[in-house]
Order: sequence, then C-alpha cells, then structure tokens
Amino acid sequence: MKLYYSPGVCSLSPHIVLRETNTPFELVKTDIRAKTVDGGGDFRSVNPNGYVPALALDDGTLITEGPAIVQYIADKAGATDIAPANGTIERTKMQSWLNFVSSEIHKSFAPLFNAEMPADAKPIFQQKLRDRFAFLDKHFASNDYLMGKTYTLPDAYLFTVLRWGKPMGVDPDTYANLKAYAARVEARPAVQAALKAEGLLRDKAA
Repeated sequence: MKLYYSPGVCSLSPHIVLRETNTPFELVKTDIRAKTVDGGGDFRSVNPNGYVPALALDDGTLITEGPAIVQYIADKAGATDIAPANGTIERTKMQSWLNFVSSEIHKSFAPLFNAEMPADAKPIFQQKLRDRFAFLDKHFASNDYLMGKTYTLPDAYLFTVLRWGKPMGVDPDTYANLKAYAARVEARPAVQAALKAEGLLRDKAA
C-alpha cells in the first residue's frame, strides 16, 4: 500500500499508525499546494479533493480521511492494542475521541492556516483551541492517554495536530499535563521513526 503524505500535516497520524502496526507501506511525498507527487504527476488523479492523507491499497482502492484510514490500518493488522474490537463500547469511545480531535482540534486550526482569514478573526479560533487544550490538560491530569492508560489511534492524531499549536500562537506546552502527554507520545519508537522519515525531528525545538 502507498501513503500519500506531506511532512508534518495530518497525514503524520496514519504514518505513525503504519509504523506502530509494522505494516509494509510506501511513502509518496505530496505537494498539497501544487497538487503534485514527488517525481512528477498530478495528485488530483489520485485524490480529486487534492489533500492528504490518502491510502492507496494494492487492489487500487483508495481510502481518504485520517480517522477512517487509521482504523482500516489497525483492523487490517489485527492491532487490538491500539484499536479495540469493533462492536465494543471501547471502540465507540475510541471513535468518539477520533471525532473530537478531528472536529474540535484539527478543524479549529484551519482558519489559522488560511491566509485570507482576517487577522481580527483569528483570536476567536485561538481561544477555542485554548478552551479545548484546557479540557485536555484536565483530562491528562489523571490519564496517561486519551483512553486512559492505553495508547490508541486518537493519540497519534492528537499528537500530530498539537505540533501545529506553537507556530499558530496557541502553544500547548503552556499546559503542563498536555506537554507531558505529548512528550510520552513522541518518545514512542514508531513516532520517532515517522518524524525522522518526514524530516521533522529537527523541528522539535522550533
């Protein structure tokens, strides 16, 4: 299978999960602004929407949307340690966290990345993120990971989007429990391997 990615964006989450599950895969670097793939080619011929992540299976099937991709990868690998079995309440709780990260954290960053967003509107979205970070900081006061003591799929996703905070003026490191949580996730070998492969380790102190 092939993972179409761009360094440091939301495709980092399935990249981490591929490595967590020891799934064989090929990375295809993608320029999401020019809509081209490394080595040439129109990325829109792969994903008409022009964004990553996109996971191309060996049979030609294309899966898009990060929360769907990471669940497919984990289920295919039988990785019940990071994705509870389908039909269980724990799986539903995990999906709830995936949706929370997607709708409340990931999408709240979108206006901050938008060059056309008026400067006086951005503090509204920054404050929303601070409110969500405060909620998460309280959660991590008594939980090592989103699901408690166990690292699961939404942790890879949350770690990915938290990395955008400092450059966007909403530094998660100002929340002690959230900072400690991000450090726990970052220390995982699969996370380190994904960061290294995407050339992101040098950005740690940025």
